[in-house]
Amino acid sequence: MKSALLAALILAAGQSRRSAPINKLLATDQAGETLIAHTVTQVLASPASPVWVVTGHQAAAIRQSLTGRAVNFVHAPDYEQGLSASLRAGLAALPGSIAAVMVCLGDMPFVTAATLDRLIGGFVPGHIIVPVHHGQRGNPVLWDRHFIPEMMQITGDQGARGLLARYPEAVIEIPVADVGVLRDCDTAEELEGVMNFKYLIDSV
Repeated sequence: MKSALLAALILAAGQSRRSAPINKLLATDQAGETLIAHTVTQVLASPASPVWVVTGHQAAAIRQSLTGRAVNFVHAPDYEQGLSASLRAGLAALPGSIAAVMVCLGDMPFVTAATLDRLIGGFVPGHIIVPVHHGQRGNPVLWDRHFIPEMMQITGDQGARGLLARYPEAVIEIPVADVGVLRDCDTAEELEGVMNFKYLIDSV
């Protein structure tokens, strides 16, 4: 059963500078499924609820690619300022009743629902849950709502990972076999070579 207390934010507002002028989130596989749709599918299959997608660059195309999926959308008008702008917009949209929020990156479609289940199952109030694959910390990270005010103060092109060093006593590492927690997609080579995605040229 999905919990109403553990929300998920999927950050999908970026400008894909490393794959410019193409938006990597709108790259498709051979079945026509976009990269962002793959990420959303896995999150929706987990116990996280509600699920919010933060849009920015090419927002209309991102929303269209997720038609029919049970997600909420929030737009980050200042997305050009970097990752923190997307994070702040998403956090501001969350209902006050949540106990924690799992921050997911839209360009990490390899993370499986089973891994997300494992992270959510390891949640302890007041703590930060981090997946670890072969000793390396990855994404997504599950944050107790206690940390949201500080997350809202972050600026620039960075997320909240700096808080992990600030609160080491609050971090719980969850070992996972899923290498997807370390693997994102930034370049054409990564998209085509690893996931066999192609670019949607008409999405520009």
